[in-house]
Amino acid sequence: MTSTPSLPEQAAPAGVRSAVRTVPAYPFTPLDVPIKLDQNENAYDFPAELKAEATARMLARPWNRYPDLGAEGIRARLAALTGWDEAGVVLTPGSNVLIKLLTELAGIGQTVLTVSPTFAVYTLEARMLGARLVQVPLNPDFSLPVAGLVEALRTQPPGLLYLTQPHAPTGHVDPAQAVREVVEAAGKDWIVVLDEAYGEYSGTDYRSLVREGGNRLSLRTFSKGWGLAGIRLGYALTSPALATELRKLVPAFNVGVLAEAALEVALENPGYVAERAAEVRRERERVFAALREHPVWEPLPSEANFYLLRTPDAEAAYRHLLSCGIVVRRQDSLPGLAGCLRVAVGTPAENDALLAAARAYVSSGE
Repeated sequence: MTSTPSLPEQAAPAGVRSAVRTVPAYPFTPLDVPIKLDQNENAYDFPAELKAEATARMLARPWNRYPDLGAEGIRARLAALTGWDEAGVVLTPGSNVLIKLLTELAGIGQTVLTVSPTFAVYTLEARMLGARLVQVPLNPDFSLPVAGLVEALRTQPPGLLYLTQPHAPTGHVDPAQAVREVVEAAGKDWIVVLDEAYGEYSGTDYRSLVREGGNRLSLRTFSKGWGLAGIRLGYALTSPALATELRKLVPAFNVGVLAEAALEVALENPGYVAERAAEVRRERERVFAALREHPVWEPLPSEANFYLLRTPDAEAAYRHLLSCGIVVRRQDSLPGLAGCLRVAVGTPAENDALLAAARAYVSSGE
């Protein structure tokens, strides 16, 4: 068997914008290990019977024809399920695509304001698209720096504001009044994005706050609670006026018939989402109860399907877990997260393996 030699690394062509050349790629390296707890994925696959129904619908559809221009059929179903005006629903292949489009909409040549640390895609897109990036450090307890954000909203040129509830990467949930105070301080000059990717796990819901202002938007995904990360679908709920402008940036025919068929089935059978979110919460609390007894590792409070695990030495803890066949995500390079690993809540068996590895870490003397 022969292998193809790799090409030598070359500098980017001169025509590539400097903002793109100087920004690193999305910080993720896939590893082939038995237990994967590094990407905040749903621990449970799409139910087998629903997967079979979705597959049947895929096979019944013509693949040689374009899908709906703007996913109109799915948007109507999604609007009915969420109690939203269909004209205010925007659907794309993953919420990360919406983040890029929102940065194009209100960030280029303007300001992207968020906290630090935060979801990496906000900052990557802001830098690559040449926005003015402003980040306000979280409070030591990971709560929103309300005063700092309000001050930035008043003093920085307007643009795009990102607030995440539950927050990533900490899993922290803020009081609704704190979120409202920041959103209202944005007034009408900023586009306000409430990222609710993990809302199924926390029970938080900011649709009512979004309805109060035409410049507000709830960003949601089917990758987490719905267990459809492999299908790649995310959506926004906003005012018809803002959705009209955002859809101008969405490529035509951007939701294919295969993803459309899977989502149709999911939307017709939404009950499994709440059931599995409840199971994740039970497992999260079980794992927390055990880890609180650990002599050197400390689980930090979370309302999401992941949590931060604070250790004396993140690299040593990471490598130990990897040696046990478990991959998690290091976060110790981020501000305020010294020693922290981010761990997704797995299945009961995966969580048992994590707890066994935690006990072994102590006995290994690392």
